[in-house]
Amino acid sequence: MKELIIGGARSGKSAYAEKQAQASGLHVVYVATAQVLDHEMARRVTAHQARRPAQWGLVEAPLDLYAALSRNAAPNTCLLVDCLTLWLSNLLFAGEAAKQAEAGQAINCPLFLRETQALAEGLQHLPGRIILVSNEVGSGIVPMDPVSRLFADEQGRLNQRIAAVCDRVTLVAAGLPLVLKDARNPIGNAHEAP
Repeated sequence: MKELIIGGARSGKSAYAEKQAQASGLHVVYVATAQVLDHEMARRVTAHQARRPAQWGLVEAPLDLYAALSRNAAPNTCLLVDCLTLWLSNLLFAGEAAKQAEAGQAINCPLFLRETQALAEGLQHLPGRIILVSNEVGSGIVPMDPVSRLFADEQGRLNQRIAAVCDRVTLVAAGLPLVLKDARNPIGNAHEAP
């Protein structure tokens, strides 16, 4: 089963994802996408590490996420990806996408295009359980600068592509989960309400 868990900043989405992974009864591997580039991010990473059970595995994948998932996916394994938002940001700044946006150019960044396409197209074919955490950034105002607009647009597009191939999509707000899509129970899906 593939599940996308989305929510705003400090919505409780990561804690909810960790509970889902723990409840799976499978061997859990935490797939971290963060890059520790400053003290504040180091504190965030330390807090996440302290919350996780010691027996969980760890894979760091700041850029090559699909390759990391492919190497670690197995029928008896739950991969918990936290988070797609940092991964997308890493991709935008590792390649030329952010520079192209600042210059007012169309985005033509091979790294960004290759990695997002690999994840969106390959995710559903991987074995085992995969839980992906992502921020829902589309509820705010349209950002003023071109790089922030690019990020918001691409995050929304990525969330839509991943949600389309996931069996379950859950929105977390104020620590409360709301199931938006569940392939096992299509009648109860929030998006299909009359």
